[in-house]
Amino acid sequence: MRFTDVLWDFNGTLLDDADAGLACVEELLRRRGLPPLGGIAHYREVFRFPIRDYYADIGFDFAREDYGALADEWALLYGELAADAPLREGVPEALERLRRAGVRLTVLSASERGMLCRQLRQRGVYELFDEVLGLDDFRAQDKLGIAREWRARTGAGRTLMVGDTDHDALAARAIGADCVLLTGGHQSREVLLRTGFSVLAAPYEAAEYALQSENETI
Repeated sequence: MRFTDVLWDFNGTLLDDADAGLACVEELLRRRGLPPLGGIAHYREVFRFPIRDYYADIGFDFAREDYGALADEWALLYGELAADAPLREGVPEALERLRRAGVRLTVLSASERGMLCRQLRQRGVYELFDEVLGLDDFRAQDKLGIAREWRARTGAGRTLMVGDTDHDALAARAIGADCVLLTGGHQSREVLLRTGFSVLAAPYEAAEYALQSENETI
């Protein structure tokens, strides 16, 4: 195997919640009388990190309102709208296959850690992970610091990052990891291709990639 560790993003990568993400931001825009995004395709084109900058791009005015309060408002909405969001197809099987092969599995997310752990437990996959890493609040600044701390603390070997945004690609580069990005999450295929990393369609393909030997190619 070419990897000893696989870091998984959660939202959009393990959890199929892009529609919930769109519904949340559309409601926040509606409450402020701002223009809607107009559908999932446009959402995937404009979504980016830092989240504060993405919000500013689509019309939120932080000279007039506090970003922290907006993040808390989003969290309440998301808790309702994403309550029934399922795991992406094949996620449990992909995770179990990697564990059987002896690969260490970690969730690395810009989500608030308490909510993240609840969502994993509710969907029956919490115990499949060796570690769950998230933020202390709902501001979703970025996860580069968490990634670097994890690398320094664990001294992990060959690592693969699996995500659905160019921010996951940035986190991978920050720790010298390889990366694959999945379509069907929070950014479009075109945005993902610009990272230069492999772009795949499903979590099971990421597991296949991780389990290939050094001399195989996908």
